[in-house]
Amino acid sequence: MSSKIYPYLLAIITLIFWGAAPIFGKIGLTKISPILGMAIRSLIVTIIMIIILFATGAYREFGSITLKGFSFIALEGVCASLIGHFAYYYALKLGETSKVVPITSAFPVVTIILAMVFLAEKMTVFKGAGITLILAGIYLIRF
Repeated sequence: MSSKIYPYLLAIITLIFWGAAPIFGKIGLTKISPILGMAIRSLIVTIIMIIILFATGAYREFGSITLKGFSFIALEGVCASLIGHFAYYYALKLGETSKVVPITSAFPVVTIILAMVFLAEKMTVFKGAGITLILAGIYLIRF
């Protein structure tokens, strides 16, 4: 298999697991608070990641990370895995999964705007069309 295909294969795997995860989350949150649900999720993920770090030897890279790199990875974790998932778990518990998930999945719109502001990325016709389709999809799914 060509190495050019791997990113797309991994993206499809991501799509499948991210598509299935809200179903498990919604069922799991039935009788517990989103705070406990998130703590359980985070604990399990942390244990698995520690095992993977040591099994692959990736823990050795820790000494080579810069303060800037560490800070931005930490900030990404706080934004996505803490604040973002905290709000997501509450939305999932309180709302309809089929309506909550498409809204949260519109994050590429925010990413494109922030990439333009902070990374000097350019808006293209295709990115604009993508934003339009994402927003139209959310609008259509809300019914």
